[in-house]
Amino acid sequence: MADVAPVVLDDAILEWPKNDNRRFLHVVYRVVDLDRSIKFYTEAFGMTLLRKKDVPKEKYSSAVLGFGPEESTYVVELIHNYGVESYDIGTGFGHFGIATTDIYQLVETIRAKGGKITQEPGAAEGTTTVVAFVQDLDGYEFELFERDATPEPLCQVMFHVVDLDRSIEFYEKALGLNHIVTIDRPEEKDTIAMLGYGDDPNQIAILELIYNYDVTEYTKGNAYSHIAISTDDVYKSAEVVELVTQELGGKIIRQPGPFPGTNTKITAFEDPEGWKTVLIDNQDFLKGLEE
Repeated sequence: MADVAPVVLDDAILEWPKNDNRRFLHVVYRVVDLDRSIKFYTEAFGMTLLRKKDVPKEKYSSAVLGFGPEESTYVVELIHNYGVESYDIGTGFGHFGIATTDIYQLVETIRAKGGKITQEPGAAEGTTTVVAFVQDLDGYEFELFERDATPEPLCQVMFHVVDLDRSIEFYEKALGLNHIVTIDRPEEKDTIAMLGYGDDPNQIAILELIYNYDVTEYTKGNAYSHIAISTDDVYKSAEVVELVTQELGGKIIRQPGPFPGTNTKITAFEDPEGWKTVLIDNQDFLKGLEE
């Protein structure tokens, strides 16, 4: 059998994500009762309903909620598929993060509105940062952080990976994310890595990857969907992703181009472990919000 030539990456092309105009736009996941979730997210978390739509032709409805406008703030998009009465979050997805200036009050509000408190507020081990863990009405977990006011109160999405070093390299190259820090926690038998578009994890939205010692497989379920990130050129961005997947794994699952019905240009891909990201054209995204 002939030797397979190693993948040679074009350094000039790989510089594009670092020079692109990128930020986390929204994170998408599914809920059982959309109106119930809207009520909980607005009353318990303090988010604002930014828009809602029903698409009978495709048998789903959705709502976008956040702590600020979509034009500048990381938000959530909740999806409900007609007739679906339960979703499986799986073992691979971890949690979302919310920063607040008064974690004790937020926890009490969440408790009063029917949320589950899985860890009461307290200082995180080895730090002075006060954290808590709660669950929404669908069982999604949220880590709460007490911080000074931040431009990104929705501050984190975390999921598990089997090969942390490969995942870090993939997200650095494919998305231009900055590897902020890696923390090994032998007492917890895990290692976490934080990546984002910036350097201060207290002021930006981050992607947190976690590796649990000796775990070689996770389930993804059908509840969590994807992260959406902005780009000035979906075609060039897809070219970068295609090159990186040849080296590290993963695949393009939607070729770059206009999305049917909206003409918003997007491309979508899965990382080497199957986690999905959608890249959305900046100008098309803002135009869609105006419409």
